[in-house]
Amino acid sequence: MTIRWRRVEAQVSVLLCTLGLLGGAALLALHDSVRPADPPSAAAMDSTSPSPAASFAPLADPSRVRVSVPGFFSWAMLDRRTGAIVGSRNLTATSDTMSMVKVWLASDYLTHTNPRPDQAMLADLRRMIVDSDNDVATRVFGLNGGISTIERMVSVCHLTESAPNYKENRWSPTIVSARDVVRLGQCIATGVAAGPQWTPWLLTQMRQVRGEGDFGPRLAFPAAQRTQIAIKNGWFLRPEDRQWHMACLAVAPRWVMSVLLRYPQNLGVGYGEKACRQVATQLFGTTASASPAP
Repeated sequence: MTIRWRRVEAQVSVLLCTLGLLGGAALLALHDSVRPADPPSAAAMDSTSPSPAASFAPLADPSRVRVSVPGFFSWAMLDRRTGAIVGSRNLTATSDTMSMVKVWLASDYLTHTNPRPDQAMLADLRRMIVDSDNDVATRVFGLNGGISTIERMVSVCHLTESAPNYKENRWSPTIVSARDVVRLGQCIATGVAAGPQWTPWLLTQMRQVRGEGDFGPRLAFPAAQRTQIAIKNGWFLRPEDRQWHMACLAVAPRWVMSVLLRYPQNLGVGYGEKACRQVATQLFGTTASASPAP
């Protein structure tokens, strides 16, 4: 009896051990089945982000630009898809804005000075941009606080080389670089300058610039595409240095361009207008009949 009992006892022990192991395995399996999933990898989390190489091929080759000007010449282009800026080696060198700054004067008036202008004032602002009316610009400059309006431009649009001309206390000699001009253009295009209410109106006026102010990069594109490009140019034969000063700004759906020039007076205003256009022609490989979409 004793031996038989011991055999039974041993068999029971083995059975209990086996059941214990099976139970433990079952518990482990149950634990694994309810364990929280591992967090997704960084690649999985970013799977909806476009590949920069695939989605944002360079818009243009800056090495194509071979414009030569006897004097000061600087240009820049901002890719609105990425924020990248390319341009001439001296794209941070400064010149002046002339009438180009009028788009900021309008922006600042509509956001800071009087966000609810009457129709008469809107007509004046339109004339200041579309027809480059200097008298309206001088009045708006004063209404905006004079020099302080240019200080706001530098601050609001995060410009780094630009500044008011404190010696002259006027809008025309506002100091800018080609790099800052494309930043200003982007500041206007994205609504930072004029706000959501007035940005569409402002860009519409810039697309309707006419007369002697309608020149520069926009004219490098076919007529059907020019309607998409908002512009504001500045030009002035300064008596103090007997040079033509010119500033070209163009804002397109995918890019912003700027060109700054100073050159001898005997070359005439047409020389600078052509130089501004040539930068776009060479940069984008455009012709009057065919070009990539702006």
